[in-house]
Amino acid sequence: MEGDAGKADVKMNGLEWFAQLMLSGLFLVDGFIRIFAYRRQMKPYPHWPLFASIRLPFGLAALIGVVEIAGAMGLWAPAHLWPPDIFPRLAAAGLALLAVAGGVYHMRRREPSAHNLTMFLLALLVIFGRW
Repeated sequence: MEGDAGKADVKMNGLEWFAQLMLSGLFLVDGFIRIFAYRRQMKPYPHWPLFASIRLPFGLAALIGVVEIAGAMGLWAPAHLWPPDIFPRLAAAGLALLAVAGGVYHMRRREPSAHNLTMFLLALLVIFGRW
């Protein structure tokens, strides 16, 4: 009976690590794309004439990219900096708020926001898994 509980902990720990790895990878890639490929991505869409004028300035997009990269790196901060698992939880909470803000931005532009929901759910899994 006790061995089964230990196996469940190991599986959940593996799931938490996988979610943390995926979350950090997604935000790292998104942050670097937001900084280095911003001007190429933000060309107006000819089939969306009403929403072509709603764009972020490059400075704000670069700031969001830096915050995404810092949050992704914060997920892997050494545990001895603060009490165990506080720094990854704070980083995941910041990334979750950033995913919600991005989802609201995309929904207002009537764009798909499923990727923001996915990143938000991964961040929640990391937060509650490290609890």
